Amino acid sequence: MLKEFREFVMRGNVLDLAVGFIMGAAFTGVVTSLVNDVIMPPIGLALGGVDFSNIVIPLKAASGDAAAVTINIGVFINTVIQFLIIAIVVFLLVRSVNTMMKRLEKPAAPDAPAEPTTEEKLLTAINDLSAAIRVQK
Repeated sequence: MLKEFREFVMRGNVLDLAVGFIMGAAFTGVVTSLVNDVIMPPIGLALGGVDFSNIVIPLKAASGDAAAVTINIGVFINTVIQFLIIAIVVFLLVRSVNTMMKRLEKPAAPDAPAEPTTEEKLLTAINDLSAAIRVQK
């Protein structure tokens, strides 16, 4: 069982998946910082100093020790923008890999001509016989 598990883990697909997962987690941190620290501040400034992460819809005000209950629309907007950035980057990555793979593929060698069918062989023989008879006349 241990041998089977080791073979499973050492297959290329599993290792590729692990590397992709780790890179995706690191990339998420970069995109989060990009959205929160680079993209959203100018957008908020252009909209009159709005900080999207503070846009909320209050459902219940805070009272005593109980925290306010809110719908955090701004955080959702930031998350949607992060998703769109990641989706665009992944699309461009997959597109470039597919283009590169197409360029690397060797053109398929032309297939050898198929062997003539029995009917074609008979027609060729009839044609040869007809030509031979015409030459003798």
